[in-house]
Amino acid sequence: MTSSRDRVLAKVRAALADVPPGAPDADPPVTRAYRTAHTEATGPALLALLAENLADYRAVVHQTTEDQLPSLLAEILRAHGSRTLAVPTDLPSEWLAAAHEVRQLPDSPTLTADQLNGVDSTLTGCALAIAETGTIVLDAGPAQGRRLLTLVPDHHICVIRAHQVVASLPQALPRLEPTRPQTWISGPSATSDIELERVEGVHGPRRLEVVVVSG
Repeated sequence: MTSSRDRVLAKVRAALADVPPGAPDADPPVTRAYRTAHTEATGPALLALLAENLADYRAVVHQTTEDQLPSLLAEILRAHGSRTLAVPTDLPSEWLAAAHEVRQLPDSPTLTADQLNGVDSTLTGCALAIAETGTIVLDAGPAQGRRLLTLVPDHHICVIRAHQVVASLPQALPRLEPTRPQTWISGPSATSDIELERVEGVHGPRRLEVVVVSG
């Protein structure tokens, strides 16, 4: 009776029948030319795809230019009725040049969750954004602050610049540092665990506003 081991080894020998004995490279080279994205969109079309998928997740999406960014951020804060704003310590000062009526609360290790819970809004940048999935990635890098800053306040405004947008997940991963604390966001925090009813704001901000800066 032939054992399972003998049958497996026989199949291996048959597969290697045409390989010369002692060949240093028995296996053919593996090609890596597979498709890494489902879209070929670039430039404005890629930003439009990101905006469409963000909106599909119920994020509020704004598109602007670098010159108009300060006035748009001031208008978003005004429309939300924000009087206090949590910000990373390295947030570009020009972003809030027009938001004179808002009191800024810089992030720091002493800033507690209770204090952040009383803040009207938080404003950050991001590490990158993925157009095909409508996902924003934060990694506590420049203009992002600690993870706590974007999980506790009920209103998160996130600025994404055009050069930070990639088409797909396979294109995003090589640009991220795996040892950094990452938060992946696809729309406002939501769950449908309770009687399959969508409830927002359970695990993070109830309202997510995204500002895509084209240039």
